[in-house]
Formats: sequence, structure tokens, C-alpha cells
Amino acid sequence: MSSENGQRDGGAQGAPPEQLALIRESVRRAKAPRAKPRTWRGAALAGNLPVARVLVDKGVLHLDRYFDYAVPEELDADAQPGVRVRVRFGAGRHRVREGRREGGGLIDGFLVERLAESDYSGPLAALAQVVSPERVLSEELLGLARAVADRYAGSLADVLQLAVPPRNARAEKRPSPDPLPPPPAPAPGPWERYEQGPAFLESLATGGAPRAVWNALPGPLWSEELARAVAATLASGRGALVVVPDGRAVARVDAALTELLGRGRHAVLTADAGPEKRYAQWLAVRRGSVRAVVGTRAAMFAPVRDLGLVAVWDDGDDSHSEQHAPQPHAREVLLLRAAQDKCGFLLGGWSCTVEAAQLVDTGWARPLVATRERVRAAAPLVRTVGDQDLARDEAARAARLPTLAWQAVREGLRHGPVLVQVPRRGYVPRMACAACREPARCRHCSGPLEARGADDLRCGWCGREESGWHCPECGGFRLRAQVVGARRTAEELGRAFPAVPVRTSGREQVLDTVPGAPALVVSTPGAEPVAEGGYAAALLLDGWAMLGRPDLRAGEDALRRWIAAAALVRPQSAGGTVVVVAEPTLRPVQALVRWDPVGHAVRELAERGELGFPPVSRMASVSGPGPAVAAFLRAVALPPSAEVLGPVPLPVTPAGRPRRPGAPPPGEEWERALIRVPPGTGAALAGALKAAQAARTARGGDEPVWVRIDPPDIG
Repeated sequence: MSSENGQRDGGAQGAPPEQLALIRESVRRAKAPRAKPRTWRGAALAGNLPVARVLVDKGVLHLDRYFDYAVPEELDADAQPGVRVRVRFGAGRHRVREGRREGGGLIDGFLVERLAESDYSGPLAALAQVVSPERVLSEELLGLARAVADRYAGSLADVLQLAVPPRNARAEKRPSPDPLPPPPAPAPGPWERYEQGPAFLESLATGGAPRAVWNALPGPLWSEELARAVAATLASGRGALVVVPDGRAVARVDAALTELLGRGRHAVLTADAGPEKRYAQWLAVRRGSVRAVVGTRAAMFAPVRDLGLVAVWDDGDDSHSEQHAPQPHAREVLLLRAAQDKCGFLLGGWSCTVEAAQLVDTGWARPLVATRERVRAAAPLVRTVGDQDLARDEAARAARLPTLAWQAVREGLRHGPVLVQVPRRGYVPRMACAACREPARCRHCSGPLEARGADDLRCGWCGREESGWHCPECGGFRLRAQVVGARRTAEELGRAFPAVPVRTSGREQVLDTVPGAPALVVSTPGAEPVAEGGYAAALLLDGWAMLGRPDLRAGEDALRRWIAAAALVRPQSAGGTVVVVAEPTLRPVQALVRWDPVGHAVRELAERGELGFPPVSRMASVSGPGPAVAAFLRAVALPPSAEVLGPVPLPVTPAGRPRRPGAPPPGEEWERALIRVPPGTGAALAGALKAAQAARTARGGDEPVWVRIDPPDIG
């Protein structure tokens, strides 16, 4: 370059002194460019424990293990077990320079432990970067995540993505508040309504670890009862964790805890909170500043210190089942935590699941119930309307509202709001005996029978055709399709009661509370708002829409949803009435009339034990394109006691509709096989499926195969 060009291009030698001073000041104030993570070629290693064992965040089963990396001396202080790191992954064995493996892409991970030497004989790549010195992965959380991954045949990295929230630098820089001293032990309060309620709280307050299945009395006091159980645990100097189905339940428990203990003693962890707020709350729990946590299923891995109690409310709700791999259930995760930390366990709800009944039946937990006198005093009056009543009812045929229901609504509106529960649309009917309504099941595997055509009756589990079916209860040979929900809408009710306001609560808009003034509140199951002072009456319409679902849990789930709605109604002594439109002879309806969900769950457990159904047995589903499922079943080394049911075709998901859990992608034809094993071999089944899936992914299988352990929707 000529001198002329150099002067014209602004050479520094020709610049005036003022300009030079301005340039130097600008360079001094400019931020230094952030250095990219290095390979630390030629850098000295840490003098003590120079090897870091890292879990890389890949999430594929054949890489579900730890990898060793060298620790540079410059990162020695920050590279402690539990911190987030970045490493280079995928470098070839022959890409080595100056004793370091090089190449590969940068990937996140967790530093699990520091070692003096590695089991790997070749050269190690170096840690590229310590993302943050915050130790977010404790030894206890790592052990829990490994147990969950093994139980659900998943990868440890996938579980840790659910357990540890994404990092937020601003939240991490802020210090957490100082922990508050333990509060005094609370009075039993509403727990006195239960036979062993005060003893349960006393055991928690004195450092015990009681395990109980709690059948809550109807009414709004359940959140206060949970809050008192948490307060008793905090009084012993330990921590507590409560998992509830949705944000509305979180808000009620949060308000009860705040009223009982004041602010600053508990954290709220929900998936819908902002990333900064959620991470700040999570860090406060991890650092020990807060010893109590309430949240949705996102909180089931909360790192509470000195855990003394884990509690789950309404474990039958679908929201407790995680939708991301490996799809753990909050109840099962908390059971693992109770066993791992040897802490108290409380499973509560207005209803009772079969899994809860099994915990009591095996002696692992004790029942926590009220006397029958207290149950009858707190529950509303339940009346039924069956098919024979509807056939004789002229008003029901004309207005599609039975006379008994119409009278209950009219009487209830004189004293307060009336709840109307309408089932969701879109349930697929299954077959039942035309005479006694007993669900039709396969003679070979006891799966549900489905009619796919005029003369095509098949099992939904094993796919066998059924030609000579007869009812084992009454001997009948005729089948009928279960009723799919009728289209009763808010407009129809509004025409029946034109002077009364009608409110709706459902998918589009879920109401939290409604005033105590007379009104009709139409709600889908699970979206019922709480009425001030309780509802005067409730209608549970079209019971067959829930009882007729092709699912093993149809009766249990229908009873749970009915009881959840009826529990919001005033007691019978205050005029509370519930009318359910369903056949009164059916077991779930009878359990609702007697308000006996525990008895219903016990009988269901006994029947499932005889038939080999979950939860007495363990079951897994393998779904995907037909050839891929067949190849997977040939390759997997199942336990000798395993029984394979199917494969059978899955219903095709229409384009434009949301994909349900376990369903194929829209427009694709998938098949599903069920694998059933007896008690005691569930771990062997999960291990075999995980090994087969890992081998398949290592070979690079193109077609997807989805493995699910204990799926909630087996049919």
C-alpha cells in the first residue's frame, strides 16, 4: 500500500492528537469480545482430581452414560460436581493434538463427579467451559433422576431436562433470602374430622415419616388440611413438597399456606411461570432458603432439603402424567422420593384410585378416612336417573332434561347457583351387553371389544376377532354401543330457565370462582369453578359419555369426576342435591350414591388382580409403523413371563386435530402392541425394552418406535 493510500485511508500517523485520544478512549471503553470455549491445547491440568465425569445432554438411549473429560487448571475451582458445563462431543478417536482430543460440536452437560483417573485409556478432551459455578444437580436429585429413568425405560438426560429448569443468569446472580426459623406446630383444625388426622399431624411435627392414603371429605377445606400437614412438617425442621393437578389448585393451596404461615416460607413452582421467576424460586429451594414447595407436576423433582413430606392431591387427574419423555407420573416419582429419602407420604383426594387402594392393600400406607357418620353429614344427597326413568319421562323426550333434574335445578336456583357438568365431546364408544350393560371384553386377554364394522368385532388389545361372544354376567348375546355424550349446551339450559344467568367454564375459558347468587354454571369435567358458599345443586348429565370410553379406567375416572363436582355442593343438611343421569345399577353410580370411592377402588383392585390388569401387573406399550414394531418385538429379549398382546392398528389421527398421548402423527397408520408381566418383573421389562431401544437407535433406525411404561390409556 502506497503512502498516499495510507494517508487517504486514515493512517494513525497522520491523525491529529485529539482524534488519537478519542480513538484510544473508545477502544478502552469497548467491551472485549467474548472468547469462544477453547480446546485448552497445551494447558496444564488440575493438580487434584484432573478428570471430570460428565453427563452430556443428548437424550438418546445408546448414549445414556457418563463421559470423562480433562479438567484444565484454570477451570479447577469452578468445575465442581453439580455445575453446568459445556464440552466438545463427537470428536474422532484420531483427532488428537498435544495430548488432547479435539473437534466435535459444543454441547451442554452436567459435571457429575471429579476423579483422580479415567477408565478410558485414550487421550481425553478438555472441558470447554463451566457455564456457571452454581451447583444445581445434587447427589440426591441425580439418584432420583436415575431411578425414574430406569423405571420408565428412558434416558437420564431426558429426566434431568424435566428436573432442572433452564438457567437464567439474572435470577442466578440475585441472592436468595435467608431461611426463616421453623414455625410452631399447628393445631389439628379440620384434621380432627378424620379418625387418625391429629395423630398424622403429630407424627409429622415430631420428625416421623407416616405414609397415608387420605380420602378427603367433600367441601373446600382440603387446601387448609394440606397446608396444616406442610406446617407440621416445617415445625420439625424438615421440608415439604405438595404436587397438585393444575394452577387453580396451586392458587388455593398457596393462599392456605400464606394464611397459615405468612409469606416467605414456601415457593410456588409451575410450568406456566416465567423463566426468570421460576428459576429464582427453584434456586431458593435448592439453596435452602425455602423449605416448602407447592406446584404442578413440574415441581415433582423440586430439590427440597431435608425432605420430610411429599404429598400429591387427586392422583387420578391426567395432568399428573408428564407428556415429555419418558413420561413419568407425579405419583410414582413421589413414591420413589419417599422411599429414597425415607420421608412421609400423603396421597389425597375426594375420590380414590386403584393405585391408592393398592398402597393400602399391601400395607405400604395406612388409610386416613373419616367415619361414615361424618361422611354422610358432609356429602350432598345423590339421586339417579336411569334409562327406564328416561323412557317413562315425557319431559326428557321432549326437552332432553329429565323431570327429576329439572325439579332439582328449579329448587336449587331458589337458594344459590346450580352446577351442570357436561362431558367432553369426542369419546369413542365401546361395546357392552345390551341387557345388563356389562362392558364386553376379549376371552383371551380381557381387552375391550370394539365394533369396527357391521360384522367386525375385534379386541382393542390383541386384535383377535370375536364371533361367539356372550355376557359372563347375565348370559346375554346382544351387544350395544355405549352412549356417546349428548349435546346439551348452555343455550338449551338458558331456554329452559330464561330468567337465570348462564355461565360456562371449559377449554376456552375456565372460571375459578362464581358468586353465590342464583345462576346456572355449565362446565366440562375438571373445569368446575368453586361457588361461594357451595352450589345448591348439581346435574351430572350424560353419564354414559364417560362410562362408555374404551379405557380400562373409564369407571374409575367417571366416579372421580362426578365426586369432584359433587364435592362442591352443599351438604344434604343444607339442601344440597346431586342428580346423575346414568344407570343406577352400575358400580360407579352406586359408589357415588353411597359416597364410597374407597370401596369402589378396592373392588376394582380385586378384579384387576384376577384378570392381570395394571396396577397389579406391569404393562408397556410399543407403538409405531407396523414393520418397525414387528422388528422391535423380534429383537427385544423379554422376560420369560412376559405376554405380548397384539399388535393391533391404532386409529388414524385426522389432520388438523390435536394429537392425543399415544396416538400416531396425523395421517399416519401405526400399530400398537401391549406387553404384560406379572408383579416383581417390571424392572426386568423396563430394562429389556430400554436395551432394545438403545440398540435400535445406535443402528440409526429410520422409523420411529415409541415405548411407554405403564401408559394411562391402554384401552
